[in-house]
Amino acid sequence: MTDRSLWNSRPYYSLDAYCRNTFGEKVYRLALDGGMTCPNRDGTRGTRGCIFCSAGGSGEFAGSRHLSVTEQLEKQISLIRLKRPIRKFIAYFQAYTNTYAPVHVLRELFTEAIRCPDVVALSVATRPDCLPDVTVKLLAELNRIKPVWVELGLQTIHEETARYIRRGYPLSCFTDAVKRLHEASIAQIIAHTILGLPGETDQHVYDTMNFLNAQPVTGIKLQLLHVLSGTDLARDYAEGRFDTLTREHYIQLVIRCLEILTPELVIHRLTGDGSKALLLAPLWSGAKRTVLNDLHHQMKLLNTWQGKYYKKDEKL
Repeated sequence: MTDRSLWNSRPYYSLDAYCRNTFGEKVYRLALDGGMTCPNRDGTRGTRGCIFCSAGGSGEFAGSRHLSVTEQLEKQISLIRLKRPIRKFIAYFQAYTNTYAPVHVLRELFTEAIRCPDVVALSVATRPDCLPDVTVKLLAELNRIKPVWVELGLQTIHEETARYIRRGYPLSCFTDAVKRLHEASIAQIIAHTILGLPGETDQHVYDTMNFLNAQPVTGIKLQLLHVLSGTDLARDYAEGRFDTLTREHYIQLVIRCLEILTPELVIHRLTGDGSKALLLAPLWSGAKRTVLNDLHHQMKLLNTWQGKYYKKDEKL
């Protein structure tokens, strides 16, 4: 039975609550650029990236790849501490695919990050098809020094959607990567999902949530689909091939997802931070704090919480 008192008054197990329970205080995540690319861009899987991914590889808020990892960390820590007395940080390799390099390169980058005395965990965003055993072994080794989190871009379990967004790997690749990370005792295995993908109904989304309930993942990101300028998704949107979710629909969908997700799962994200300079739709998503406040208000009115309708091995 989950102790909801650990949720710090939220109706779900937020990342902030998890960090306070694990590290004893508030922790900030520092987005880093390790200078990598992606097999969906360099010709290995494709050259145009996933259909929704910006030219920056989802790293618009990351540090500069022209700086060392230490320089990126020091610069961001200094800026944050001008406003808040934060003592602990997560080194988050965010831009592009952060295990898409020889293991000796990864060792150097990741070790440099965890050497920072203010860094309490290493978080690595990557693709499940870029996790050979030698890389998993390295992550397990580092996990014995400081906690390692691995974020895997799943987006959806539905193969038709996966082909449309040019994900570039089958669902079995994701389950295999999760299995090997779990066997390596990685501290957090996080699934990145996108809500509102073209052609998907609410039931498609619930199917993805139920699938993840049966996997040994420990965290999830519920990402609202953003249409960013310069992407192939933006072209399809301009041609009227799909509509983005309304704020009301999105909040309703997220609440239902939370209700059926296992209450042990850490909720790392509930909406998203699309670059306002690139964001074409939905424009309401730019007011992230307003969206979250509305979500919390609606959950209070409904007297609902994460896992309220969760039942093991039972679909919604």
